[in-house]
Amino acid sequence: MTDWMSLSRRAAFVSHRTIGWIFWDPVGVANYAALGVPDGLGYYVVTRAAPLAAAGSQAVTASFFSISPAYIDLSLDLCREHTTFEAAAAARDAAVVEGLHTYVPEICDEFAAMADPLWEVADSLSSSGRVLFAAHREWPRPDDQLLSAWLALNCLREWRGDTHFAIQVNEDLDGDMAGILDNAWRSYEGDWIPRSRGADDAALDAAYRKLEQRGLAEHGRVNEDGIRLRQELEDRLDRLTIPCWELFGAAHTERLIELIEPVDDRLIRRIDETAGTNWMPAGRVRPDSEPVR
Repeated sequence: MTDWMSLSRRAAFVSHRTIGWIFWDPVGVANYAALGVPDGLGYYVVTRAAPLAAAGSQAVTASFFSISPAYIDLSLDLCREHTTFEAAAAARDAAVVEGLHTYVPEICDEFAAMADPLWEVADSLSSSGRVLFAAHREWPRPDDQLLSAWLALNCLREWRGDTHFAIQVNEDLDGDMAGILDNAWRSYEGDWIPRSRGADDAALDAAYRKLEQRGLAEHGRVNEDGIRLRQELEDRLDRLTIPCWELFGAAHTERLIELIEPVDDRLIRRIDETAGTNWMPAGRVRPDSEPVR
């Protein structure tokens, strides 16, 4: 019997690590800055949102769920002023190919060969309620098979992300409340996660009041019920995203995990070395948690 919950969790983890490093990559930021954007400001938002950005800042803000609308406005406006969303995505994509060949060269050929099967999964998944995923799926696909595999895996990652946000909306959690719960569940100090997404003191105070009214926090701290809820949401997410990996098949999913797990620490270290050890929380091992492996 295939343990699909375990495969869903592990496949998500290696996907986060395979994708996430690029959003803090100095080469990608430099490529973006070379388009005329001062210091490459807004690189993360613009390159992740590029397929949806033409729909406007409010659409991107809605799809990102917990990132400050003001920062999204600034990021997209700078891109519109100096370049195009297509050029921004191309700048990132060039850094993806360079980085994979530089940091994890031994996986490149086999990963590239997974491009078509991964896109078959993306094309088979329902896009209902998953706008960012749908935008990524509709984005032009490159001839370079390594980049194509990376984009396909990112598309599946965004399908999970849209699902994650839908679960939290269903629980009547706004972005700041979700960030606070996630921060506590991951044992991050202070309120690093919501603050990294633009929440100020007033926003955090309001979010804590809402959590306290629901019995999920006490005296400005998330309590055991809050941690328990956050774990339940993660378990629900792993369960609801099983169909993605069932479509890929147990053998292919296991091989993807086996291919990436031995090298994914190198990719997460790229974030450590270039941005710091807190970024990309979904790609981090939680203290005292069961191994994702």
